Amino acid sequence: MTDLPVHVPVMSNEVLALLAPQRGGVFLDCTVGLGGHAQAVMAAGASRLVGFDRDQEALSQAASALASWGDRVELVHADYRDVVRVLDERGVDRVDGALADLGLSSWQLDRPGRGFSFQRDEPLDMRMDPSSGPTAADLLASVEETELADVIYQFGEERRSRAVARAIANARQSGRIATTGQLASIVRRVVGRGHWQRIDPATRTFQAIRIWVNRELDGLDGFLRAVAARLRIGGRLVVLTFHSLEDRPVKHVFRELVQSGPTFTALTKKPLVAEDDERQQNPRARSAKLRAIARQE
Repeated sequence: MTDLPVHVPVMSNEVLALLAPQRGGVFLDCTVGLGGHAQAVMAAGASRLVGFDRDQEALSQAASALASWGDRVELVHADYRDVVRVLDERGVDRVDGALADLGLSSWQLDRPGRGFSFQRDEPLDMRMDPSSGPTAADLLASVEETELADVIYQFGEERRSRAVARAIANARQSGRIATTGQLASIVRRVVGRGHWQRIDPATRTFQAIRIWVNRELDGLDGFLRAVAARLRIGGRLVVLTFHSLEDRPVKHVFRELVQSGPTFTALTKKPLVAEDDERQQNPRARSAKLRAIARQE
């Protein structure tokens, strides 16, 4: 647990202002990661916190970060979409607040052997939970070309998705695409590196495959509704997103909940974004959007 990069939670001040943990009560951190936001929530006055994440390695780091709060903090190895089961197993019927930070941390991206990044040539894994489900290499070995093209276009917004999918399908005929370096090389040959590009040509395809492998957008709307239903009166749900594919369903579900009757009210009429100072100091904050609702009856 040494030599880890310092983890800076995004928009921590804004999260605390919306979540209002100084009221005390039970709070959820549905994507606890390394525990940065959870530390701030406990320090601000939360009585109890249940945090869960599907990355066991991150949970181990969070456990160390949150150890000083003892049994007031419970960490669970679970996907955020398992929120109903996690709460039912603990007899938690209502919560005072819940946070979901949907971004992938730079720590996760940078960890050797995880296969998220093309900065190193390593096994093509990409699973947030390495103990569960097929790897990216497994899926690329069997997916139909047309489905892969749809994945790359939908989740990566890569305009050359069909050509990239065709190149991957052709390459795998000569053998399994097993490493990040192999995949990045295939994509770069197809997409090229035009003068207009500010990012590596492989970026969009890697994002798309990561989202696909981890089913990052599956069930997001159901999760939001399930958590909203567990809020007690005065309870708050706060969500951080980092790209439009995440932000869109959050925006729609929150709008639906607020417009369906007097039960919920919007705490953010428009999404909040990071202040200029934070955006300069923490590149991850540049794409962040923060939305929140509260239960009022």
